[in-house]
Amino acid sequence: MKKPGLLKYLFLLFDFLSALFSWSAFYYFRKTQIEHVPFEFSERFYLGLLIIPSLWVIAYWLFGSYDNVYRKYRMQVFYKTIVSSFLGTLAVFFIFILDDTVTVYSDYYTSFLFLFLLHFFLTFLFRFTLTSLIVKQIHSQKIGFNTLIIGGNDKAYETYTEMNLGKNYGGNIFVGYIRVNGKDTILKKYIPELGTLPDIHNAIQGNDIEEVIIAVESTEHKVLETLLNELEGYDLIIKIIPDTYDILSSKVTTNNIFGTPFVELKTDILPKWQKRIKRGIDVTLSVIAMILLLPLFLVVPILIKKGSKGDVIFRQIRVGLHGNEFEILKFRTMHVGSEKDGPQLSSENDNRITKIGKFLRKTRIDEIPQFYNVLKGEMSIVGPRPERQFFIDKIVKEAPHFKHLQKLTPGITSWGQVKYGYAENVDEMVQRLKYDILYLKNQSLALDFKILLYTVIIVLKRKGK
Repeated sequence: MKKPGLLKYLFLLFDFLSALFSWSAFYYFRKTQIEHVPFEFSERFYLGLLIIPSLWVIAYWLFGSYDNVYRKYRMQVFYKTIVSSFLGTLAVFFIFILDDTVTVYSDYYTSFLFLFLLHFFLTFLFRFTLTSLIVKQIHSQKIGFNTLIIGGNDKAYETYTEMNLGKNYGGNIFVGYIRVNGKDTILKKYIPELGTLPDIHNAIQGNDIEEVIIAVESTEHKVLETLLNELEGYDLIIKIIPDTYDILSSKVTTNNIFGTPFVELKTDILPKWQKRIKRGIDVTLSVIAMILLLPLFLVVPILIKKGSKGDVIFRQIRVGLHGNEFEILKFRTMHVGSEKDGPQLSSENDNRITKIGKFLRKTRIDEIPQFYNVLKGEMSIVGPRPERQFFIDKIVKEAPHFKHLQKLTPGITSWGQVKYGYAENVDEMVQRLKYDILYLKNQSLALDFKILLYTVIIVLKRKGK
């Protein structure tokens, strides 16, 4: 599939122009028809042209209007545009217009309706046009999404024919299927067989898969948990074909009248606007921290060098969001060559830790360079601690659900870190895991602030482990 690239910026540009034109027209209408004064190209007019459209675009961006632009459909665009136009106009009205002098109270309603209807009409017109062009390209199969089917039985075949050969082509390009058992051979006549469940990672990575459809029979549902654990960490749309029981029990919701009903797994627990704010907080706090802690960047390296030979900054490959590897940065707290016999976890009385290293760990000062990882987007301030692949493989053997954490950006501090600090063995890593899973299922900005508060308390009391 084509990457959004230019297209999402076209949506953004047209939204900006719509807001600019509607505000200009409204400003003229307000002056001439409501206030009954001559219209002038004043400083206030030009300031409004700069501020108002910019606020609209920022609000749209916060709420994810420019995400997944190839997966929009027209009714969705209509509904979201009318709701956002109403709420946005209400905000603009109360912030910028309510203190205006009016002759009669009904002028407020007239002003509101004029701005709301004009802004909605222009915004929807541009969005509808762009979305219609996208839908047309999808239906003509010029745009598509690489899709993998799990299962090759009758249910998988029915789904494939309905989605690929029906009149309402939804853009799914079926690159192949994964066989769940030895009987899954029906689809082999139509699309390539890409192996069995152990081959799923190669199939996803080797074919740039964007969507996975799980089509297994009721008797095969025991494989679902294993399968979903294997799919965790990938940035994928995952859909499950429901049973009649699922439909009767109201587990299935769909707005697509002509398409196949699916249970679509929601991987984003944190709303998009909170994600954007979280990222903004991460960047802001990281910049502030690096400025305020600049003296430590000057003093700590001297102390580390004085205590032992070796580099000041310790670098190590960790696994982050969606299983992507990155290089984590820390102030070195151990003697050089401390892992010459292979990867090892540290313990409270570990003789590999230098004298200054013990202090740095207790106060969490060793983590300060990770603010640079946060600025790069590799880490967040709050999130599960990133691990090495060596230990991930060990954890997964005891707790396969660990892979669910790979849908989160790893953090400098976490709920598990607050409870356990540095884990000394795999068992402690598994115990710490339950708190990170709780964080995953209960994400919110409020919870992030609470974890940050407890982290500060631990640092001040020097109770870090």
